[in-house]
Amino acid sequence: MGDKEAKEKWAGIEAPVFDETAFTKPPPLDQATVAVVTTASLHHGDQDGLDAYGAGYSVLDGSRRDYVSGHYSPLLDLTGFAYDMNVVFPLDRLDELAADGVIGAVADRHLSYNGIQLDLSSIRLDSGPAGAKWLKEQGVDVVLLTPI
Repeated sequence: MGDKEAKEKWAGIEAPVFDETAFTKPPPLDQATVAVVTTASLHHGDQDGLDAYGAGYSVLDGSRRDYVSGHYSPLLDLTGFAYDMNVVFPLDRLDELAADGVIGAVADRHLSYNGIQLDLSSIRLDSGPAGAKWLKEQGVDVVLLTPI
């Protein structure tokens, strides 16, 4: 299936509407700890990859640079990621922002979900809130979402 066909197939899917929305006010960015949450199905080479269509997440060590993408969509071109991981997972750019004082700090740990989901309810109700809770417990104030 090509891009055009995929867009046509899913064009009628409505976004969920929530009666209540969660909102927190983070500290100023120059004092905030920032983590990356990606849907690139990343994991470290010594970790098992995410299950196909699984709603779980991988915890990624920000000090390592051995990320592997388990994303298997025929619609995704991973050439950019192969040349520079920052295309998908911009930790080097966040490190630069922290060094320049633009952000307070880069989190030690980050999260990766599988971007191919047929049923979003598991992420919306289970692993999404669990991942957010875990990040909050790690002292993360702000998340940079890199959807793939």
